[in-house]
Amino acid sequence: MERLCIILLLISKTVIVNTQFNGFNCDGNFHSRFPTERDISVYCGVQTITLKINFCPVLFSGYIDTDLALNGRHGDAHCRGFINNNTFPTVVLFSISLSTLEACGNLLMVSTAQGPNAYGNVSMVQIGSISGYIDTPDPPTIISYLPGLLYKFSCSYPLEYLVNNTQLASSAAAISIKDSNGTFISTLNLLLYNDSSYVQHLAMPMAGLTLKTRVYAAVKATNLDRRWNVLMDYCYTTPSGNPNDDLRYDLFFGRCDKDPQTTVFENGKSQMGRFSFEVFRFVKHKNQKMSTVFLHCVTKLCRADDCPLLMPICGKRKKRDVSERTGTASDKAVITAGPIITRSDETTTNNSQIAQLNGPPFKMNSVTSALISAIAILAVMSMCFFILSLTLLKGNQTPRTALTGAHNPAFS
Repeated sequence: MERLCIILLLISKTVIVNTQFNGFNCDGNFHSRFPTERDISVYCGVQTITLKINFCPVLFSGYIDTDLALNGRHGDAHCRGFINNNTFPTVVLFSISLSTLEACGNLLMVSTAQGPNAYGNVSMVQIGSISGYIDTPDPPTIISYLPGLLYKFSCSYPLEYLVNNTQLASSAAAISIKDSNGTFISTLNLLLYNDSSYVQHLAMPMAGLTLKTRVYAAVKATNLDRRWNVLMDYCYTTPSGNPNDDLRYDLFFGRCDKDPQTTVFENGKSQMGRFSFEVFRFVKHKNQKMSTVFLHCVTKLCRADDCPLLMPICGKRKKRDVSERTGTASDKAVITAGPIITRSDETTTNNSQIAQLNGPPFKMNSVTSALISAIAILAVMSMCFFILSLTLLKGNQTPRTALTGAHNPAFS
């Protein structure tokens, strides 16, 4: 009899659980519990933050989907999530637009700290953190037998693209906290243009660009919230596509150091940074007809009021060592464009020409020898005739002696 009661109790419990999860993709063996930290997933996107909450523990706790809302805004339908029952387990989705993230009470905090940028140059670095929570409403009564559910989340956007490891913290059974990291790197492009209008993209000739041709470059943000501006921290060139190449030539470092042939038009004032420079060749390509130049820019995103404060600190540059290149510098995302191909107008001598110059003396054939001999004989004869003509000319110029004597009548 006692065994029968236990069986009936288990069956009734199973029926109650199945009734509680009826119509949703939940498993009573796994989801008959209160929420934990693994029940919330955070995706920090470029335009939106997406939150996924396991709905089955919410049902087990005695709540429905409409009881969940962002930052206590239970009366605002825009701050609630929606159910997706096409997955296992069923989830409640929340989508937060970065352009209107304050609408449901989410917070944006931008912290600023001084530190080295991607290549050891000291500058001000910012991190944008967006945080909020999802909770259930408090009952109108003095006491409640239902647990209050609270899911905390945050997204950190390092504005120079040093992406940290995801951190996770959790608290009591009914409280879940999830921190995650995002990046805006996919919104940035380094583009090359033909002229200062920045309309027509640079067309690279097959033979390469002539040295000292002026090229116009721009770091441009697309599909990015308008609150962020583009600040070019450090732009440089390398002969290869590797931004960590030991051989490099700096174009400019903030407003501190600048190549004489480089002009910065706009920086930190909008979602486009613009500059121009004259193309050159790397000396290591001296035996090549064309030289390749790759352009790289370390770029920050900053709020309009903060951009002037984030310019690199002049006079505090340090040379990178091997540990820096393989450590924090490798975690930085650097925007690259290229190759820019330049041509050298120097005249070069190929191997076949060198062989001819170092070869045996030139040999004449019989026809050439006879021709040269005839020319020599004619030259000698011409010289003799010239001397004879001079001699006869001097003889004709000798004065005549006057004649005297009697007149011969025969000649009359």
